[in-house]
Amino acid sequence: MSAAGGWFGSWFDLEWQNWIVRGGAVVLGVLLWLVPLLVWLGRRSVITTRRVVLRRGFVVRSRQELLHSRGYDLTVRRNAVQSLFRSGDVLINTGLDRPVVLWDVPGADLVQATLHDLMEANSNLVAQRRQHDQSSPDVNDRRGPWERDRS
Repeated sequence: MSAAGGWFGSWFDLEWQNWIVRGGAVVLGVLLWLVPLLVWLGRRSVITTRRVVLRRGFVVRSRQELLHSRGYDLTVRRNAVQSLFRSGDVLINTGLDRPVVLWDVPGADLVQATLHDLMEANSNLVAQRRQHDQSSPDVNDRRGPWERDRS
């Protein structure tokens, strides 16, 4: 792109026209290289054993957390170039308006399998906690076990 700007930057007879071509090349370079780079740098995805944390933005920051225990649907989407490098976009459908997308994830199939395992492990832990809470007596309940059964 810079070679084309240099070549066409002295193409015209009037100097102001050459400066317009050079300025257009700079603006095009910023739009096609710098803006996508800044957008990419502004996105962070962290996968922990309990949740997926998504952070976006430079000036206006947003943070979204998806708990594995709540469960969600996972889809891997690939284009032709991503298929060559075994990367892809991981779509996390939480049941809201639009799915959350993890863009250009290397090893997308491994990430999908890991998220499935984390969801299963966390849902089992939540189920065990619920069963334990239902089977253990309430600490604040001062009645005896013979009185609890009648109510």
